[in-house]
Amino acid sequence: MTPIRVLIADDHPLYRDGVARTLAEAGFDIAGEAATADEAVAMAAALRPDLVLLDISMPGGGIAAAGRIAALPDPPRIAMLTVSEEGDDVVRALKGGAIGYVLKGVGGADLAAIARELAAGRTYVAPNVAGEVLRALSAPRPAARAETSPLDELTRREEDILRRVARGQSNREVAAALGLQEKTVKHYMTAILQKLQVRNRTEAALLARDRWS
Repeated sequence: MTPIRVLIADDHPLYRDGVARTLAEAGFDIAGEAATADEAVAMAAALRPDLVLLDISMPGGGIAAAGRIAALPDPPRIAMLTVSEEGDDVVRALKGGAIGYVLKGVGGADLAAIARELAAGRTYVAPNVAGEVLRALSAPRPAARAETSPLDELTRREEDILRRVARGQSNREVAAALGLQEKTVKHYMTAILQKLQVRNRTEAALLARDRWS
């Protein structure tokens, strides 16, 4: 099996090296290490890793870097690896293109397991901040708008797929469960994102959980 290639971006060399060592020992291929947002974007474009781990507070801003990397052709999976537990930071990161939000207190074995899930396209938000995310997403919504939602525009098949995605299933797992081809599920997800006017499956899943939980 080809090792998962990871780019690590953090302006603290000791922490960055520790993450690199932990993931390398777990079988990952460390594609590169960056200390600034500009370095992270340039290395993501040049090295084409499978997964990029970004610190929020590095020079240039990790969230800004996430948006720039997400705009690359065939972008890698993007996740934040940070100490911030602020709901607004999580929402901005996910809206910026990240599919994961990992807190720096995570253990080495857990980090490796989470990184594998992220590289496979599954979403992850640290349990400590999940509630803050939902509150941050729902707080600005006027009460009058609660009666209508873009979720109401989904077909029954699209809703079924989104419910499964919101539970953390990958496109492959959804396809197997529903007897569809994986590329068919991808087409459905494209339509779902357009109807919900969101940028990625993580944001769609959070909206679904907020409405249907």
